[in-house]
Amino acid sequence: MTSAPSARTAEPAAYAERLRTPWWMWLTAIALGGLLSAEIWMGYDGLRAWVPFVVLMPLSALLPWWLGRLRVAVTATEFQVDDARLPLGVVADVVALDADGRREVLGVGSHPLAFVVQRPWIKGAVQVVLDDPTDPTPFWVVSTRRPVELATALLAARRAQGSA
Repeated sequence: MTSAPSARTAEPAAYAERLRTPWWMWLTAIALGGLLSAEIWMGYDGLRAWVPFVVLMPLSALLPWWLGRLRVAVTATEFQVDDARLPLGVVADVVALDADGRREVLGVGSHPLAFVVQRPWIKGAVQVVLDDPTDPTPFWVVSTRRPVELATALLAARRAQGSA
């Protein structure tokens, strides 16, 4: 007996990437949590001796995890960046950016209505130019470790959707 597919079936992704934090950020967060805990402890006994370590050490590990939770994916119908969804039908062009290109797009060439998901520890990015008269957003800029692969996947998915 087969079951009916659920209303929310996951589409297979043509491209998927998680924007994880680098290893040094984890070490830095844990070290700062330990340092702050030791400052609060300052040699006292009782609750003040162990509560800062029990509370601040997990919290300091939670920050890099939270910063690295974002997922970037291209499916057959949309471009997904965390909770944001962009239908491929409104994508006009995609430009792969290196570190200098990202700096130019987010600096002097910046637009106040652009949708930006930037992670400073990731050098590459893509600029997705939009063609949607109902949306004032001119383009998306999204950090990625593999900008050429993401741009290629977006353009291929847009072509496939247009020919279908």
